[in-house]
Amino acid sequence: MTDLDAPPAGSPALPKILIVDDHAPNRLALRRLLARSGAELIEADSGNQALAACLDHDFALILLDVNMPEMDGFEVAELLGDDEGSRDTPIIFISAAYDDLHRLRGYGSGAVDYIAKPVNETILKSKVAVFLELYRRKSELQDALEQLSQHMRALEREVALRRETEKLAWHRASHDVLTDLPNRMLFMDRLDSAIERSRRHQRKFGLAYIDIDGFKPVNDTHGHPVGDELLKAIADRLRGLLRTEDTVARLGGDEFAVILESLDEGEAAGLRVCEVIVHDLRRPYRLDSALGPVTVTIGASVGLAMFPPHGDNREQLIRAADEAMYAAKRAGRNRCLLAVPG
Repeated sequence: MTDLDAPPAGSPALPKILIVDDHAPNRLALRRLLARSGAELIEADSGNQALAACLDHDFALILLDVNMPEMDGFEVAELLGDDEGSRDTPIIFISAAYDDLHRLRGYGSGAVDYIAKPVNETILKSKVAVFLELYRRKSELQDALEQLSQHMRALEREVALRRETEKLAWHRASHDVLTDLPNRMLFMDRLDSAIERSRRHQRKFGLAYIDIDGFKPVNDTHGHPVGDELLKAIADRLRGLLRTEDTVARLGGDEFAVILESLDEGEAAGLRVCEVIVHDLRRPYRLDSALGPVTVTIGASVGLAMFPPHGDNREQLIRAADEAMYAAKRAGRNRCLLAVPG
């Protein structure tokens, strides 16, 4: 095939047929017979040259002479069958010896068909047309499968992106923008879940309301950016104090709330945790300001309510914890008080 015979740019590549014969006149005859087959014809004059060509090209069909010096067609077919890249390429043997023994050996070597010499033009074209059509159908199927695979990959990426977007949207809707703690909405949902678990397993849990003492003076003195940094530092300390199953949330402003799950020791265990919270939040905070680093100190008033003794539903429990927190503020701040049973 010359450059003038090449398909126009952008058109599908022609299927390729490898003609293997050690006699040039035989190759020329096959080339003339297949000139209008719609395939690109490539020639090899030996078994070694045929093997080399199969490394460089994907053939729709191989027309392989049986009787060649050094390496006959049977050996070539066996070697091609051992190679993963060429083992599925159909081979038609062309041989002057067309007895049953030759055909059996050929099929055992990997041939799919036989053509006897001298080659009959009608038989050759008919057989070649069948295998070229099979190759085209196979190529079309592979292209369709690749397009489907690309579509599936694109769809999977889109689904993953949507899930990630939904996850991010839910996180933004359920978490405080500044501290990344659960906000009031998520806190209420987790409180309802804690109540359900407590009822189902007959286990106590605690609800602590926390109000920061001295936050406003820090905000007024050093500015809102420092106040925001302080709130984030408080959130980090609260996270570090609690177990993974507990929930700490920012309800708004300088108010936080904590759900203390599974307090088997009841009020005593809850009060110990709250005392640790009060003590830890009083440690100084070193923060960055527009004028340089500043060190501030705040306190915390904490009210603790237990489920179920201080309330058997969400509203009662919140009210009990909130009242205990204000009682702690009235009692001098920087302390934790237990709610009074209703």
